[in-house]
Amino acid sequence: MDLTDEQWELVRPFIPDPERTVTSPKGGWPWRDPRDVLNGVLWVLRTGAPWADIPRRYPPYSTCYRRFKRWVQEGVLEKLLHGLAEDLRRRGKLDLTECYVDGSHAGAKRGGPLVGLTRRGKATKIMAVADRTGLPLACWIASGPRHETKLVLDTLKARFVRSLPRILIGDKAYDSDPLDAELRRRHVEMIAPHHPNRSNKTQDLRKLRRYRRRWLIERLFAWLMRSRRLVTRYETKAEVFLGFLRLACARLLWRRL
Repeated sequence: MDLTDEQWELVRPFIPDPERTVTSPKGGWPWRDPRDVLNGVLWVLRTGAPWADIPRRYPPYSTCYRRFKRWVQEGVLEKLLHGLAEDLRRRGKLDLTECYVDGSHAGAKRGGPLVGLTRRGKATKIMAVADRTGLPLACWIASGPRHETKLVLDTLKARFVRSLPRILIGDKAYDSDPLDAELRRRHVEMIAPHHPNRSNKTQDLRKLRRYRRRWLIERLFAWLMRSRRLVTRYETKAEVFLGFLRLACARLLWRRL
């Protein structure tokens, strides 16, 4: 489904109008409407289809790809995410008192930067943080074999709002004393169940009851994977794949506004 008029009004301030370049005495081809271009990019994101398969109701696939690549390089999607998230926070629709972190994999058989060998083959790791309502708060990508405890700080640095979450909840993969210490310096409390083989128990079992709501981050990944372009990474350039991930997060945010 294309952007509604209400959604476009939210997005339009962040999407720049490209400068017209005169290539001939007659003035060259007119620039396509940014809304039509964005709808074409969203179609690729949702369906996972090749760029060349974009339906004729959208601008040519070369136009959509070049414009999307330019948005990625100019940081347009980051500005869009920050603007939408701050708007939600001001309206009280983002809750940072309790957040959830997890990672997933996207197969990447074509290879490229930030692609590594996992048990399921070549893949890129997708990291995400969800707020207490399950909305995306941060996203990041890394090489598939990277351990998730090593990626938490980078993911938090890529968050869409200025404030850090007060409490961060993860599964037993995040049971790490060094990670706990790093987050504590930033006034963030990490809650994760202990590994079965851990000898020194440090987790407060009363706080661990919050872990039962961790299904919210699982639901966020289910929402993200409805964008089929994220299930398998076809982009050789890592920044373009990250751009699709950010656009999928933005799509979830503007639907809540």
